[in-house]
Amino acid sequence: MPAESVLPSRVATRCVPVLSGAEPPVLRELGHRDYQEVWDLMRELRRARKARTIPDTLLLVEHDPVITVGVQGAEGDVLPGDLPVHHVERGGKSTYHGPGQLVGYPIVDICSRGKDVRRFVHDVEELVVRAVHPFGIEASRVDGKRGVWVGGERKIASVGVAIEEWVSYHGFALNVSVDLRAFERFRPCGFDGKVMTSMSRELGRPVHLAEVSPHIASAWSDLFA
Repeated sequence: MPAESVLPSRVATRCVPVLSGAEPPVLRELGHRDYQEVWDLMRELRRARKARTIPDTLLLVEHDPVITVGVQGAEGDVLPGDLPVHHVERGGKSTYHGPGQLVGYPIVDICSRGKDVRRFVHDVEELVVRAVHPFGIEASRVDGKRGVWVGGERKIASVGVAIEEWVSYHGFALNVSVDLRAFERFRPCGFDGKVMTSMSRELGRPVHLAEVSPHIASAWSDLFA
């Protein structure tokens, strides 16, 4: 899968046993957190999901400015030297996280979803599509280009996940009111940074993360229950 993609890392041959009782998925809103702290947390939760001690869980968070580089690397791109850089397990290339961006990390048992990784990534993208729709933003997926797009040309959300032992981590980054100039300092996901857009830019008004979170929660429940 191109650009932001899926890393089927160290995939187990047997499915993760699901919790008994069909527990509903959980949403945890973490507020504003350091990237390293949440990176450690999502890996811990991935292990817990594998051990079936927790249900499917979505972490919602806002990060300090940081660049993450997926397994496809930055392909010679010169990254801003004044920002922390983390090389992570997810598929895809480099991207930016910062204030005004709502980042979601779904920790999901893929085995219970038929081991269908493509469907899972499709559903993560669909979650974002549904979350922005109540604001009057018509977003969609574009063949051959990972993420969520407006008008097929303006990228409003990045998607890059990792799958280990049939449990997902990493996820999506929805540009709500993030400073888009940060993306113009390198080539996010291999694209010209000017391709990036935000909910605020599309609507021509400030949008707060608290306005968007309930719609993320609703779509998460609908798609992953």
